[in-house]
Amino acid sequence: MKIIQITPGSGNNFYCENCLRDAKLVQAWHKQGHNALVVPLYLPVQMDEQTLSQMSEIFYGGINVYLQQKSSFFRHSPRWLDWLFDRPFFLKMAARKAGMTDAADLGETTLSMLEGEEGRQVKELERLVQWLTRHEKPEVLCLSNALLIGMARRMKEVLGVPVVCLLQDEDEFLDILHEPYGTQAWETIARRAPDCDKFIAVSQYYRQTMKQRLRIPEDKICAIMPGIRPGDYTPAESMPEKPCIGYLSRITHEKGLDTLVEAFILLKQNKKLNDITLRVAGGKTAGDNPYINSIGERARRAGVARDIEWIHGFDPADRFEFLRTLTVVSVPEKRGPACGTYALEALASGVPVVEPPVGVFVELHEEIGHGMILARDNTAEALAEALAPLLLNPQQAHELGQKGSERIREKFDINENSRKITEIFESLG
Repeated sequence: MKIIQITPGSGNNFYCENCLRDAKLVQAWHKQGHNALVVPLYLPVQMDEQTLSQMSEIFYGGINVYLQQKSSFFRHSPRWLDWLFDRPFFLKMAARKAGMTDAADLGETTLSMLEGEEGRQVKELERLVQWLTRHEKPEVLCLSNALLIGMARRMKEVLGVPVVCLLQDEDEFLDILHEPYGTQAWETIARRAPDCDKFIAVSQYYRQTMKQRLRIPEDKICAIMPGIRPGDYTPAESMPEKPCIGYLSRITHEKGLDTLVEAFILLKQNKKLNDITLRVAGGKTAGDNPYINSIGERARRAGVARDIEWIHGFDPADRFEFLRTLTVVSVPEKRGPACGTYALEALASGVPVVEPPVGVFVELHEEIGHGMILARDNTAEALAEALAPLLLNPQQAHELGQKGSERIREKFDINENSRKITEIFESLG
């Protein structure tokens, strides 16, 4: 089967769960004999060497999307000029500035993209559709998330193939858009939802959430959790020399690093835990710097700054070794996450996870049991209370992590989960 996976790029600056999921899916489809290709949008996509050969050029270059939103000239500019702004040098520069866009600009551009053939980036849509028609006509088109739904109608009209939309954490982005853009964006996605043949959410929790918010009929939406490639993860044979808490996600307010740091401060007040450390990785955008600086200042005031290690930059390949240095992982998101890929990766690496009882974490706890611990609520006090036993008894943490790793490998193998998705594709043919 010829599958086109359309994936928005994050610029390789931070831990992007959508990018990691899409890369693993494409690799699994290739392993199963399918002809799968990643089509990146906006900025470079986080892909390892194995997947780079399965990726096209970038479409909807981030600079051109912005210029076409702001100026009618660029909606009709010659292709040679657009090509220049799509060069990797300029896109890498744009990636470093990501997160600094004015709130109104972000809302207006989001709405325009969701309008597809009626939006200001229609030139980009037509270029992608024509390229697919001439070079890579698929049997099925798979959109990485609902923020790309604006292109579904035109693609179905020209290509005549099913369009499937994956669902993961769109609410995290849409709910922080300033009004009236947030409400308008939700309404636009709901209005265009019938343009897709099927929606596949990354968890039952998120399936229920999006089914209600987008008014999707019961028979058009299902849930298939993402998976891991078991061979990527090698659990550490021994515990770290000092108990260490790890954080692996984009360093942004919604992901709750401030809550984790407050819990760390509370834990350090216990004399038996005076030697614990905190390692923070996952990357950021320029817009996250004020938040990160405020956390650093809080740690300095509390006298724990020297016990926090910040892993600057983000290299997707380094996360495997990073996880092996930890006693426990926690990313206490402030709202219900759809997926929690970092939790799956930590457990696959033999590291237990402590999270608040929100979103997919409750579902994962039921599925995994060993190694997935829920705090009583989403406060620093509750998080510290749940983390303390593992830090006081690293051997117990190690044993729980090993059991969790076995469970993850049994239930979250990407090869099995990707087969379930291709069965849906085939049913639509």
